[in-house]
Amino acid sequence: MPTCAPEALSLTQVAPITCDVAIIGAGPAGLMAAEHLTQSGLSVHVFEAKPSAARKFLMAGKGGLNLTHSEAFGPFVSRYAERSEQLRPWLQAWGAEQLVQWVKGLGFDTFVGSSGRVFPTDMKAAPLLRAWLARLRSQSVVLHMRHRWLGWNDRGQPLVQSEQGLHTIDCKALVLATGGGSWAQLGSDGAWLPWLQAKGVEVAPLQPANCGFDVAAQDGTALGWSTVFRERFAGTPIKSVVLSFEGGTGPAFERQGEFVVTQTGIEGSLVYAASALLRDAIAQHGSARLTLDLMPQWSAERVLTELSKSRGSRSLTSHLKTRLGLDGVKTGLLYEVLGKAGMADNAQLAAAIKSLPLTLAAARPIDEAISTAGGVRLEALDGNGMCVHVPGVFCAGEMLDWEAPTGGYLLTACMASGVHVARGVRRYLG
Repeated sequence: MPTCAPEALSLTQVAPITCDVAIIGAGPAGLMAAEHLTQSGLSVHVFEAKPSAARKFLMAGKGGLNLTHSEAFGPFVSRYAERSEQLRPWLQAWGAEQLVQWVKGLGFDTFVGSSGRVFPTDMKAAPLLRAWLARLRSQSVVLHMRHRWLGWNDRGQPLVQSEQGLHTIDCKALVLATGGGSWAQLGSDGAWLPWLQAKGVEVAPLQPANCGFDVAAQDGTALGWSTVFRERFAGTPIKSVVLSFEGGTGPAFERQGEFVVTQTGIEGSLVYAASALLRDAIAQHGSARLTLDLMPQWSAERVLTELSKSRGSRSLTSHLKTRLGLDGVKTGLLYEVLGKAGMADNAQLAAAIKSLPLTLAAARPIDEAISTAGGVRLEALDGNGMCVHVPGVFCAGEMLDWEAPTGGYLLTACMASGVHVARGVRRYLG
């Protein structure tokens, strides 16, 4: 029975493509594997379904390309949670420091931002990618755009579809770096899962990671904000708050930062940092309840004292702004959760300012997520990154079952996995 997509069966067979190593996916993991493999004198061909390479990499750079993070190695590795120990050797061999040196080797300087994140000095992804692709071509890496991988034929040969027809690939090793399942329009669509499962490769279901969430309405009957709150505040950032969550199976989460109100809930860097815990709690319990400290710089006693002072003829909204500096979206959020009756009770209002509960009902769809969890289980690979049940087939990048928060950790581990797999392929080929 064929192990390729059904549409491949009706395509015209055209000339096979021969190389030492075929790489599926021209994202950071695949391109990094190509760079290290071609340095060994191997002929390397990279196949990409889209018209151009590294589209998600370019999208990530639109707000300033966060390359990696400058924190010490121990805390850095801990960001990969339960996969930390398995990713540790990758990152020890090629991690944040090596990534920065690699960028400099392409002719670009970097700087460390106030949060410890590392960026190229011009903050842009496109110039860096152009220089990288030019270097790869100068090293004889062959890049095939608009070539979509369709699995394998009955003889176990990889198949790719181009505008000319269906090619078989005659290669000694195949590196899969196809991405996860988020931002499908950029190339990561997860279509590869059933093909690997059919070959006995253990795969965990793809889930959204670094994602937003829908809130549950206060009466529990629907999802999302009230019409008034949504129309007034959707798209507004909520800054300098502490998000706490204790409903997960691991340690409690508590971190200060900011997030954004969406049409149906919340998203943004602070939410992304807790997204794995929140997502798993929703899967287990049906919802997740977090709390927000809207004034982390003030004690609960001080908040109550200021609230209790006479406001005279001022409105409550004016009183909150004058006495506590609260206004805009934070005040709106308090009204959304407490209602007018709760807002009229100083003790209840003060408690909510320091610990405002929000119930999340669902993660946003996977295609909206920055990244995905799930994919090829690391236990399904040997020490070279090769599938135990499919000799000669290696996996790298976000298609592997690991996740990390934003902050440069995703890109660093993707590139490190490309280096790891390249070294594994070299060992496999002797």
